[in-house]
Amino acid sequence: MSAGACRIDHAWVPLSDGTRLAARIWLPADAQAQPVPAVLEYIPYRKNDGTAVADEGRHGWFARRGYAAVRVDIRGSGDSDGILLDEYLRQEQDDAVEVIAWIAAQPWCSGAVGMIGHSWGGFAALQVAARRPPALRAIITVGSTDDRYADDVHYMGGCVLAYYMLSWAAQMHIYATLPPDPQVVGDGWRQLWLERLDRAQPMIRPWLSHQRRDDYWRHGSVCEDFAAIDCPVYAVSGWADGYCSAVLRLLEGLSCPRKGLIGPWPHAYPVEARAPGPAIGFLQECARWWDHWLIGRDTGIMDEPMLRAWMQDSVPPRPAHPSRPGRWVTEPAWPSPNVADRRFYLGDGVLHDQPQPPQRLLHRGAQQHGLDAGDWDPMGAPADLPPDQRAEDGLALGFTSARLGEPVEILGQPAAVLRLASDRPLALVSVRLCDVLEDGRSCLITRGLLNLTRRHGHDRTLPVVPGELMTVRVPMKAIGQVVPAGHRLRLSISTTYWPWAWPSPEPVELTLLTGDCTLELPTRPAGSGPEPAPFAAPELAPRPAVEILQLEPADQTVARSIAAGTFQFVHRYATQRFLLPESAIEVDQYEPDIFTICEDDPLSAAVRCERRYGLARAEGWRTRVESQSEMRADAATFRVWTSLRAFEHEECLFSRTWTFDIPRDGV
Repeated sequence: MSAGACRIDHAWVPLSDGTRLAARIWLPADAQAQPVPAVLEYIPYRKNDGTAVADEGRHGWFARRGYAAVRVDIRGSGDSDGILLDEYLRQEQDDAVEVIAWIAAQPWCSGAVGMIGHSWGGFAALQVAARRPPALRAIITVGSTDDRYADDVHYMGGCVLAYYMLSWAAQMHIYATLPPDPQVVGDGWRQLWLERLDRAQPMIRPWLSHQRRDDYWRHGSVCEDFAAIDCPVYAVSGWADGYCSAVLRLLEGLSCPRKGLIGPWPHAYPVEARAPGPAIGFLQECARWWDHWLIGRDTGIMDEPMLRAWMQDSVPPRPAHPSRPGRWVTEPAWPSPNVADRRFYLGDGVLHDQPQPPQRLLHRGAQQHGLDAGDWDPMGAPADLPPDQRAEDGLALGFTSARLGEPVEILGQPAAVLRLASDRPLALVSVRLCDVLEDGRSCLITRGLLNLTRRHGHDRTLPVVPGELMTVRVPMKAIGQVVPAGHRLRLSISTTYWPWAWPSPEPVELTLLTGDCTLELPTRPAGSGPEPAPFAAPELAPRPAVEILQLEPADQTVARSIAAGTFQFVHRYATQRFLLPESAIEVDQYEPDIFTICEDDPLSAAVRCERRYGLARAEGWRTRVESQSEMRADAATFRVWTSLRAFEHEECLFSRTWTFDIPRDGV
């Protein structure tokens, strides 16, 4: 450790029921004599190995800046006691409330606690803030959501999100069954591991059993009662992040002091150099927030506009952009007085500025539509972003504007309002908005999904009456982007979007009545709002060494059999094996997802996920957990199969298979 801070590699946080949670703590050098505010990060991703390198960069920096930083493995993960049974349980929140009280009572803490988190940790910060623990003075939530049903990895627009439903369940099944570290837990590590293996359940079972927005999803969705949060909230995301829309909803829904920041980033902390950048001095921005709310020092942060967002310039379509050109813009509030809807009207394949006579158009969805969608939640990998959309556009019903006479600056959530009918009782609609360059290339701006049986609310199933016209509104993900003069806008509509949306049981023919269809585009005049000061350059504390032993970069591939009419989409996360010399832990990860479908047969859709996670030390500790999972469906039922095996050295200590059928509920 550098001068000015020290690290406690392991501490136990005792809970009232006898459970102990494992913590790593960074302290300013004089904190024992002069107590300081503390910042908590509370996640299940293993402080000793999974997040050890990144934790050091951020939390070590906070300690050097004068804050205690506390990183806790939630119950049932890492070295903590207990069993991890599901996401965001009431028990998880109860534990966090106790952890915050424990931190506040430590001799090195002033009694003021902040909470920061990305992804799961961002969810946790919002959920715990709604519990109002007395010592919690402010939070920073990054890449999270206020609505667990409408805006997470399980469902989108009431559609089953095939892209992540099984994949994330497979990932969390692994995290819930990895062993604790013998150097921390001692001789009882194996017994705790075996208990985790024996009691853990595939999380997809509850997720897929609740296909509507019921009490299961309302729990932990802070949008159910925004008023429950009274501590200040700084909400952060990136336009490439799957959770960007939540920042705008939080600014609109909360009444506590709040700020929003949306950059070009993927699902990552904005200080990390992941594409698309640019990264910013995010930790310095956090310190301004903590100084204001945990110390009471006036940093001017609350005098600045409520929302700061990166207005992206147009770029050619590519699966990765190291940096996304653009500029920072500000808005005084959200909804903003500077943003108003501009309407385009659909007709004869064109987006018009004026209403058009109605036309009745037919469209039959192609099951391979969506293979060029890119990742639902990009994390900065080389193939995460959607490539050229011309092939996708050709498989959909498209409407393209004339060349724009002046730039259009979009900020907010576009939406398509459609008058349509389906020839089947179960159907979905996907919409995509693209920037068509002067040379014809089509670059995705944003998109949305709607399960038509959820058209009157995500909490109910109302089958479609075949042939009956209905008007639906399909919101798209929030975006900030300039479409230049000379470019064109294109709205594309389809009844499929595989593998994002699980397909309807039968091929669907859509009837669109164009005279009543519009594109709502939230636009702002260029130059509105004050020009913000630039962010500082990114800073991190020195991070421990990592020795890369094997690395195959992440990729996405598509294979087609013309004879069989099948399509196979493979999403392969980085296959890697690396050594952490500081702890002498070797980590081995392998995690591909395979999606297959046959044209004209939506019931052929299948997802297969494979996982391998190994943890070892050279002196003799060597463990590995492997899983395989598969998800299919017939017209009435989802069928899920998953297996789990655990090895110590090469001896299989545990093997189990789960098989269950779950009725389809309007999907």
